[in-house]
Amino acid sequence: MSLVEILRVLYDDVLRYRPEDPAWPDRDRLILSKGHGCLALYAMLADKGFFPVEALDSFCRRDSILGGHPEAAKVPGVEASTGALGHGLSLGVGMALAARARTRDHRIVVVMGDGEIQEGSVWEAAMSASKHRLSNLTAVIDYNKLQSAGPTREILDLEPITDKFRAFGFATVEVDGHDIDALRSVLGRAPVDSAKPTAVIAHTIKGKGIAFAEGDANWHHKSRLPPEITAALYAALA
Repeated sequence: MSLVEILRVLYDDVLRYRPEDPAWPDRDRLILSKGHGCLALYAMLADKGFFPVEALDSFCRRDSILGGHPEAAKVPGVEASTGALGHGLSLGVGMALAARARTRDHRIVVVMGDGEIQEGSVWEAAMSASKHRLSNLTAVIDYNKLQSAGPTREILDLEPITDKFRAFGFATVEVDGHDIDALRSVLGRAPVDSAKPTAVIAHTIKGKGIAFAEGDANWHHKSRLPPEITAALYAALA
């Protein structure tokens, strides 16, 4: 729930793509590095016509294309198979370098989780992006301040996160990740600096929109919900 507005703005207002031709060479690329957030991505791809909306009902069934992490070989519109955290930015750097080598003007956007950026591979990729001045690369951090085992500040504190990305050579901005107009303004004008990659620190709330789940790390993984909880979830979204 924390990245719904981020993806909505990207697919509604920013990214260039053709649902009828997912492999269109001039498309922009979005990598959902936090692959466990795939339900939000699937909803957007279905809404835009990459596959039928009815396919959403098959999520995680044995014969479904929609697994618990996105797979590029199965799901139209998915650019990279993700789920092993910490890899997305490296993939994005490679795609950005390839675009430059081919003199293509498409953009690469990598959406990462905050717990994920505790991985050292993220910072290796960040150094590479800065070295090569990859202004066609934008990293969006879904900064909901919780990871699967609890608050990021207790597990491995990320602060000062904005200063970190600036120190690694990114043009860095902060935004309310649930404010549609603010997201349009920030994401729509990337790159912020024509000589640097961009980092967008999107302050969000885990479980946004469902009061009894907001800010609760226990909702990072849930299954076999009792009927009354399922009903409460639907009621919160009504």
